[in-house]
Amino acid sequence: MDSANARILRRVSVASLLALIALSLAWELWLAPLRPGGSWLVLKALLLLLPLRGVLRGNLYTLQWSSMFILLFLAEGVVRGMTDAGASASLAWIETALALVFFFATIFYLRPFKRAAKARAAAAR
Repeated sequence: MDSANARILRRVSVASLLALIALSLAWELWLAPLRPGGSWLVLKALLLLLPLRGVLRGNLYTLQWSSMFILLFLAEGVVRGMTDAGASASLAWIETALALVFFFATIFYLRPFKRAAKARAAAAR
């Protein structure tokens, strides 16, 4: 993969993670909270802050574990998209889409690094 594609994939990963954080905050505080005035589910945005620093820096280890971690938000989005009604269901499908974008952009960004690591390991044998 050329460096232009890698930069684009990394930017997409960062943008989708930031959008997911913003969506989580807005959803649970103002747009469609479970309870009037906001809900404790807003704390899920704090979980998304855990990988943010490493994702911003392009840390490969952080990108690897966050690609699996984001699947929790994908699952939440699908479940709430199918069970909630109105604005909350729409926001859940947006969450699902953002989680999928992050997952695939991150996986495709990491792919050449994983291949190079396997080639180095095979050459070392």
